[in-house]
Amino acid sequence: MVSPGRFDGKTALVLGVANKRSIAWAIAKRLADEGARLAFTFQGERIEKNVRDLAESVSSPLVAECDVRSDADLERVFGQVGEAFDGGLDLLVHSVAYAAAEDLEGRFTDTPRDRFWLALDISAYSLVACSRLAEPLMEARGGGSIVTMTYLGGERAVPHYNVMGVAKATLDASMRYLAWDLGQKNVRVNAISAGPVRTLAARSIAGFPTMEAIVEERSPLHRHVEADDVGAAAAFLLSDDARNVTGTILYVDSGFHAMGM
Repeated sequence: MVSPGRFDGKTALVLGVANKRSIAWAIAKRLADEGARLAFTFQGERIEKNVRDLAESVSSPLVAECDVRSDADLERVFGQVGEAFDGGLDLLVHSVAYAAAEDLEGRFTDTPRDRFWLALDISAYSLVACSRLAEPLMEARGGGSIVTMTYLGGERAVPHYNVMGVAKATLDASMRYLAWDLGQKNVRVNAISAGPVRTLAARSIAGFPTMEAIVEERSPLHRHVEADDVGAAAAFLLSDDARNVTGTILYVDSGFHAMGM
């Protein structure tokens, strides 16, 4: 249920929107529906039009190109965010992850060194870099909230998830350490672990339909997870309703994580 006005006067930066089926877009749309002003990033010409069109639909004042591997890009983007939002930022949505397709098909053992570090840089270190740059903008607003997207494959071995699982484990630990560091500035940092959601990125994971079927069969609620379910959970974590929630993983997976087999 949408709560009109819950984010009135709040500003947010959303990283990771690719198209209207993206989890990041479901979160962004929920924030916009509840009153937030949003800025977006994109990487590459391939998705630029999609992101700009979606951003326009919620009257976004800023859409910026950003490669999260580049400190210069990140510094430029957060500088633009500060200018667009009068020197402050309330909310940060980090929905960024990448691993080479070939590393999601074979054995984890065969992951080459360069692509191992590429996955961890984009999928985990980017949260650290973004949080560091968001900190002064959030401090200027008296605090803030950061949400990132993780997955159960960071806690358990999920066939074919491979190096992305290792990256998510790194992301989970980073989230907790960031929560400790930034808590003194009244900045909360949390993660959402969603079940299989039918996004463009999910299609690159070998056996995704099997993952989806297993969750539906074995989870206590016996149903699929939709992007809007994740959007609602993220809105809770980003809102003042969760003012004493930080360093936490919120599972939106129909209860699958609770099951032993």
